[in-house]
Amino acid sequence: MSEYIIETEHLTKQYGAQKSVSELNLHVKKGRVYGLLGRNGAGKTTTMKMLLGLTKPTSGEIRLWGKPLQGNEKKLLPRIGSLIEAPGFYPNLTAAENLRIFAVLRGVPNRNAVKDALDLVGLPYRDKKLYSRFSLGMKQRLAIALAVMHDPELLILDVNCRIA
Repeated sequence: MSEYIIETEHLTKQYGAQKSVSELNLHVKKGRVYGLLGRNGAGKTTTMKMLLGLTKPTSGEIRLWGKPLQGNEKKLLPRIGSLIEAPGFYPNLTAAENLRIFAVLRGVPNRNAVKDALDLVGLPYRDKKLYSRFSLGMKQRLAIALAVMHDPELLILDVNCRIA
């Protein structure tokens, strides 16, 4: 078994003549926090989308837990929690109601998963406030709750950080 949870070899994504990601070799060990830093357009989001099977690489290889992603998506992707761009929440539902829908769709077996995820991010479980009335911070915390609700082994978060 590989010592790496994520490995890429010569990972490349090209849109026409424009290379978004070029020959990326990435090796991330289990238990590590790894950040992709770079300017807008550097290929960070594209890399994460390829790791999640949301876009296909032009060339190169992705291995997760030592197995090629291609052909093993159904086994590997459920082990990952992710937040890429903005998740689609129902504006007329509460945080708990939104998460319950995703829990059913994902087949999350833990009956306390919704409450546990909301507790983790500091959102109240029994709150009747609708998503449409959430502040930006509350929306971001709910998105993180969704990413961790199924207790993933790997967490991939695409977040914008501003340093003042």
